[in-house]
Amino acid sequence: MNTRPLKKIVTLLLFSSFMTVLLMGNMAKYAYAQDLKTLIDSRSADLEDRVIEWRRHIHQNPELSNREYKTAEYISKHLTDLGLEVQTGIAHTGVVAILEGATPGPVVALRADMDALPVTERTPIPFKSTVIGEYQGNQVGVMHACGHDTHVAILMGVAQILTELKDKVNGTVKFIFQPAEEGAPAGEEGGAELMVKEGVLKNPNVDAIFGLHISDATPVGMITYREGGIMASSNTFQITVNGKQAHGSAPWSGVDPIVTSAQIINNLQTIISRNMELTNEAAVVTVGQIHGGVRSNIIPEEVFMEGTIRALDNDMRDAIFERIKTIAIKTAEANGAIAEVTISPGYPITYNDPELTRKMVPTLQKTAGENMVVTMPAITGAEDFSFFQEQIPGLYFFLGGLPEGGTPAGHHTPDFYIDESGLELGVRSLSHLVIDYFASSGN
Repeated sequence: MNTRPLKKIVTLLLFSSFMTVLLMGNMAKYAYAQDLKTLIDSRSADLEDRVIEWRRHIHQNPELSNREYKTAEYISKHLTDLGLEVQTGIAHTGVVAILEGATPGPVVALRADMDALPVTERTPIPFKSTVIGEYQGNQVGVMHACGHDTHVAILMGVAQILTELKDKVNGTVKFIFQPAEEGAPAGEEGGAELMVKEGVLKNPNVDAIFGLHISDATPVGMITYREGGIMASSNTFQITVNGKQAHGSAPWSGVDPIVTSAQIINNLQTIISRNMELTNEAAVVTVGQIHGGVRSNIIPEEVFMEGTIRALDNDMRDAIFERIKTIAIKTAEANGAIAEVTISPGYPITYNDPELTRKMVPTLQKTAGENMVVTMPAITGAEDFSFFQEQIPGLYFFLGGLPEGGTPAGHHTPDFYIDESGLELGVRSLSHLVIDYFASSGN
């Protein structure tokens, strides 16, 4: 008797049963996630006023990079009161809390940056900053002129909501409050790079990381994102041009580093306009400062200049490095001078993992509304969230903070302003991303 047809039927029936169970399991898992997100939405609405209150406190009490002592204390107390496992002093002032859900599962990290800027605030808001701090040896006004205060308040809200619902959370959440995103003081390490060095993505090992940035140019209620490179790498270059000092009345007796520097600066402009294939990605070379000479009738011996390099492609970035060196050195040689070039390390490209982005964008669309989540062109600003993304898949997006009919003042300006009604969407978005990531990870 030939039993092969019977075996095939049995196999098909078993496979069909398995797939039915699997499908039913997945359906149940996604239904559970949807119910959980409904609870999150309700708690986000209830918590909105407190999130705004936290934001205003942090805004009124800003602290510069690697000096976020009171901010860290404020955050730590909140997280400790929630009953979370809290670590402090990471990368100088960073705070990390771990939430273990009801069942083992993936580990997701959420990040908020804490530092303010050396900017004197002039907005008319009642919680305006009047803080004075020290920056590069000078007394300066201090302001949250980039919205990091909103990032912290949003993540404090997410931590509270997910902790309240932890018996329904199937995985582990690591809340990362990061110092010095704007850059550590001279001679110090800091920021995301130092946090990574100190093992913030380990114990437990993080599978994916999410982060957001408030935008004063994006309308409240809207989210913008980009797959792949969303923000540029950032590097600094320094060029020292050495000539031969001479009297200004007899320039032929010396080698003029000022004229040489002017030629170098002009020649550097050809890197982007003539050497880079800009149809692929954007890039920028900017000279931001130049110093040389002490009086009108002395040709100096030395000129120093410094600038920034921005790129959205690593090969383009490396090519720019080499062109800067070649142009500076050869232009100086042609004038009888000597140029020394240093390229300083900076931030990598903020790169949204394509697979993770495609998987999680539907979550953002369901949270904000499909028409309110749009792709954006890459920007040449930089973000040290990129150091996390070098290690693990990450998704970074922008959250609208521009009031209806408003005009953006611009980040890093004294008039920077954010509409607080956009914060609640930030709380819901990060919370939903966590829940949907857990639901889609097969645990």
